[in-house]
Amino acid sequence: MKAKKHSQYVSKEPDANGHIAWSDEENSIWHNLVARQLNIITGKACDEYMAGYELLNLPHNRIPQLAEINTVLAATTGWQVAPVPALIPFDEFFRLLANKQFPVATFIRSREEFDYLQEPDIFHEVFGHCPLLTNPAFAHFTHQYGRLGYAATPKERVYLARLYWFTVEFGLLDTAQGLRIYGGGILSSPGETLYALESDTPERVPLTPLDALRTPYRIDIMQPIYYTLKSVNQLFEISDMDIMALVHEAMELGLFEPKFQPKEKVATESTM
Repeated sequence: MKAKKHSQYVSKEPDANGHIAWSDEENSIWHNLVARQLNIITGKACDEYMAGYELLNLPHNRIPQLAEINTVLAATTGWQVAPVPALIPFDEFFRLLANKQFPVATFIRSREEFDYLQEPDIFHEVFGHCPLLTNPAFAHFTHQYGRLGYAATPKERVYLARLYWFTVEFGLLDTAQGLRIYGGGILSSPGETLYALESDTPERVPLTPLDALRTPYRIDIMQPIYYTLKSVNQLFEISDMDIMALVHEAMELGLFEPKFQPKEKVATESTM
């Protein structure tokens, strides 16, 4: 989700043919990120993610062009990716999802922020999320989420954001083979990949949408709680629920007590 108000990054504009000119250094950063993360997620990412990754056939030595991704997504689930600025308003975010367009900020992190970046770059969006957009259940859930969010009020969207966070970004599967990752926020982070599956610190509990809607989160820490599904196909079931009725119930019940310390406020112009 697009959370920060300011970004030091500027997205690259595609040319008339939709092609983005990436520098050798940017392609090198992509290569290093992909090589590291593929090594880490082996045996940890869910089967559906790995199947989607194979379908996309992402290049290792350069940043993929969006048209290459769109060809595969169109043939599998009818989705597309859309180039966007580094940060976009919630209204635009939901509008894109409602139209089966996944926003991809067309910049890549610097070497200085190689290990962690708060705003989503093209590595996070493409490597973390796009493989599962080839999966019908994940694609359907994301589309329904976008449609609901686009019609929602600002206050309702704040609650909806929590459901997205604990599924699309930080969701786990509790499979017969053990815990597996489907959330893109985990799959694109080496530290969170290991922490989410191997640490004894976080809680891991079966997901009920009402609980997820009521659970506070922070974007700048390892997650203290992960919600699990038995299968990616459970996202079909969640999509068929009256999510907005659950949002209103969550509003009436209020939020759970946070499982983290409040973020210390820093008096700078870039404070979130």
